[in-house]
Amino acid sequence: METVLQKLAKQLNEFDEASLMSLWDRYASQVEHFEPSKRWEEAALILSFIQAVRFKNQLFNFNWSKGLAPGETAPQKPVLEAVPVPQKPKPQGKVLAFTGKRPNRD
Repeated sequence: METVLQKLAKQLNEFDEASLMSLWDRYASQVEHFEPSKRWEEAALILSFIQAVRFKNQLFNFNWSKGLAPGETAPQKPVLEAVPVPQKPKPQGKVLAFTGKRPNRD
């Protein structure tokens, strides 16, 4: 199975992204209208292939723009960065409860 996937990856890598993107609308439309059929499943896979090539190219360009050499890895950034928690504003004044005198009922 791995050999077949590697062969598929090599074939996908040979395709031009612009040519693949010209097919994106067609397959996105087919996938949007679900039908329980092999045709729909294959359209979903084709759309995934197109998106995979685009993702690969964007990731490649991102790493290339960072000046990474082949085989070099980018410095790791934490997945979740600390986000400062906004402090509650200090109250401007104090609200007092009304405690008026009760009339004397004798």
